[in-house]
Amino acid sequence: MQKLVIEGGKPLEGEIFLHGAKNSALPILAGTLLCDGETVLENCPRLTDVFAACRILTHLGCRCTVQEHTVTVQVRDLCADTIPEVLMQEMRSSIIFLGAVLGRSGSCHLSYPGGCELGARPIDLHLAALRSMGAAIQETGGRLACRRERLTGTEIVLSLPSVGATENAMLAACGAEGTTVIANAAREPEIVDLQTFLQKMGAHVQGAGSSTVVVEGGAPLHGCVHTVVADRIVAATYLAAAAGTGGDIRLEGVDYRHLSAVATMLRQAGCRLTCG
Repeated sequence: MQKLVIEGGKPLEGEIFLHGAKNSALPILAGTLLCDGETVLENCPRLTDVFAACRILTHLGCRCTVQEHTVTVQVRDLCADTIPEVLMQEMRSSIIFLGAVLGRSGSCHLSYPGGCELGARPIDLHLAALRSMGAAIQETGGRLACRRERLTGTEIVLSLPSVGATENAMLAACGAEGTTVIANAAREPEIVDLQTFLQKMGAHVQGAGSSTVVVEGGAPLHGCVHTVVADRIVAATYLAAAAGTGGDIRLEGVDYRHLSAVATMLRQAGCRLTCG
């Protein structure tokens, strides 16, 4: 059992460059499946979930190369539409591959995701969104068999603004015919980053950051170069640590607009912040 020993009482000081957000990198990695060619993702965090996503891509027939914080994904014809349970269980976010594989291949076979210490996370909103687009999904013994004759654009009204369901619907909608409107969509910055990535690939997506995302499916997609947005959760953690110790730190590479709520609370607590 590993132990983390902290000797307190010292102000935290210094500068740090924020790595990319895991919650942004994972759906973007899944999105690379939607096109043939080479996609380069810069500022990718070196985390186990990212490596697990690369293993899933490799199993599906892609070539993944990881060098420091840059991940290069080369996609040709996918050689599989099935993700083994051992790979699905490595991380909770593995369900994000459902929409991308279904949109690309027309079928997808996988198990329920795992890898979350907080317990089981329901995926009913994901499945309902894909079913409304015309996907036939069978659930048997913890496994999902998904196929579609034709994914068709439609209006999807999420009962909750689920981040994962919004992302899965966006990815699948890129491979659907017609226009998909996702109402009560999640508004997180990671949704905006996924939209930016899809737009660079040639997809027609708009509205991310608001409660309605519109995707016009069927556009020809191509590889691109994209820089993953900085991790706002990590940034907020460092700011809180500096505030709690009376420190003085400088964070580089983060969009301060993603931290407006945190910045407001810190100012109310007596901290001085300079954002630019």
